[in-house]
Amino acid sequence: MPITANDPKRKTWLDTSKDTDFPIQNIPFGVFLTRDDIITIGTRIGDYAIDLGALHQLGYFEGIPLTDDIFLQDTLNDFISDGKKTWRLVRNRIAEVFDANNSKLKNNEDHRKIVLFTLDEIEMQLPVQVGDYTDFYSSKEHATNVGTMFRDPDNALLPNWLHIPVGYHGRSSSIIPSGIPVHRPQGQTLPAGATEPVFGPSKLVDFELEMAFITTDANALGEPIPIEEAEDYIFGLVLFNDWSARDIQKWEYVPLGPFLAKNFASSISPWIVTLDALEPFRTKGPEPEKELLPYLQFKGKKSFDIHLEVAIKPESAEETTITHSNFKYMYWNMSQQLAHHTINGCPVNSGDMMGSGTISGPTPDSYGSMLELSWRGEKPVKLKDGSERKFIQDNDTVIMRGHCENKEIRIGFGEVSTKLLPVYEPKKK
Repeated sequence: MPITANDPKRKTWLDTSKDTDFPIQNIPFGVFLTRDDIITIGTRIGDYAIDLGALHQLGYFEGIPLTDDIFLQDTLNDFISDGKKTWRLVRNRIAEVFDANNSKLKNNEDHRKIVLFTLDEIEMQLPVQVGDYTDFYSSKEHATNVGTMFRDPDNALLPNWLHIPVGYHGRSSSIIPSGIPVHRPQGQTLPAGATEPVFGPSKLVDFELEMAFITTDANALGEPIPIEEAEDYIFGLVLFNDWSARDIQKWEYVPLGPFLAKNFASSISPWIVTLDALEPFRTKGPEPEKELLPYLQFKGKKSFDIHLEVAIKPESAEETTITHSNFKYMYWNMSQQLAHHTINGCPVNSGDMMGSGTISGPTPDSYGSMLELSWRGEKPVKLKDGSERKFIQDNDTVIMRGHCENKEIRIGFGEVSTKLLPVYEPKKK
């Protein structure tokens, strides 16, 4: 089935800016609270949010096999479960409805009032109920940097790293949408030179620049997903800030890996950009440095050219962009990650989230964490207001942005913006 929604020549009758992240060729999916306090599933074109529940009730999806309540829910899970054919039909129809040459909705003022919202009239919600969350460790540059800092620089990568997409299962309950603040976590740390741990606030709170993909129902227990079919089960991607407490992590991660240092919060951008929308931006990823086992071998372009950046905004100062990276730097791609995740028969469900792992590029200005950018605090990062950062300070806001661009169109993710608050203090009774 062709992806007609991606036609780069298509124009919309909605007023959109030239450099918007959300042209009519994007058509992402999200969940928002409307001005009438109703939660609905929607999409976005330019600076307009579109109520898909209302659009469906008004008959604009006629001919597409959808249940009456498919868009009248507070998560996208059921819609995602309908599969790629349905996603594609719906995106194609939305593109038709808002095409500059289609006057059906354009000239119906009553319908427009019901369907269209400006961004200040809505409140974005978490787009899916995340049943399970897995975080990978798939950037060779990031893994090498961390290995160099904390192990032998000549053996920075552990022996398994070039053979498997390393990952761990995280905590889904603390995944939050952009705009929800995070408190500085507390836990055990081992101060330098000490032999016994102490309890207190983390002093080394960090961001991790990641992307995450959302899956649909994919396989039964015991059934692996072949790598050539993996993309059929990937709905789309979001920006992902996997908050980390480096000092807590250093003390706790041996022998079972991340725990309290990671599970206090992970922030995502609220609009899921579909894999279909990213089709024009496929690119070749890094070449394998070791011969891969057959189940991880693939053909074609499985990486995507997505420009990424991170800014820090102190409470009373303008933001400073501190890094530029790209999703195409990932050594292990999404298809490999999903194939490996299920090779043992692990079932994957609608709304599951898979984090890419920190995305670092080959140069110091493309590193994806403060741990690397400040090199363990040895090289503080300077901000526009004259202050410096080794790690994230209380009341700093971390903002991540991402977009794809070619000569014809720009497809973006918006941003994920999260403020770090001081340690949580219980309210006095």
